[in-house]
Amino acid sequence: MSIKILVCDDHYVIRIGLASLFAGSEIEIVGEADNGKEALKQALKLKPDVVLLDVRMPDGDGLATLEKLRAKSPEAKVVMLSTYDNPTYIARAVALGAVDYVLKGSSRDDIIATIVAAARGESPSHSGQLKKIATMMKVRQVLADDDVPLTQRETQVLRHVALGLSNREIGRSLEISVETVKEHVQNILRKIAVSDRTQAAVWAVRKGLV
Repeated sequence: MSIKILVCDDHYVIRIGLASLFAGSEIEIVGEADNGKEALKQALKLKPDVVLLDVRMPDGDGLATLEKLRAKSPEAKVVMLSTYDNPTYIARAVALGAVDYVLKGSSRDDIIATIVAAARGESPSHSGQLKKIATMMKVRQVLADDDVPLTQRETQVLRHVALGLSNREIGRSLEISVETVKEHVQNILRKIAVSDRTQAAVWAVRKGLV
């Protein structure tokens, strides 16, 4: 049985290249989209096994489209496609419900394996950035530094802050309210004696949290 996918990328050359790449495999392209609005429309209409969604789209980023799609169709399996091996993009993709994240420069075998694993509901197909960052976001550890008494949850929130996530994205990732996230962030800033999120992120990197 073929795996039906929707390819969403604003570059025609990329869409043609993917069609060529999938030739002879079990993957069948059932639809294409070149912007976020069309991607959402086609995904809801076609209900493909996997949506392959470009991170950068002309009418707003693909991550915004991912959020809208998951809100309307929580069961949708979305693999983000990107040129950029960017931890912030990957962390946002994880928080918003993507099942994997693959680079456009990956090999044919890796791209196909990623899509097949996504369609089957398996964990990320490789030990790449998404798996590492998703694990990092879930870990709840207590810092060994007694001078910085962050709770497990505060440490977890700080790790998300350092990865560049917004309060709303942190709340979605940790399944807590935005108000609770704000409280944690304020407590973190106070406890580590910094004045903003950027300084907190720098502190987290120096402490080896990310």
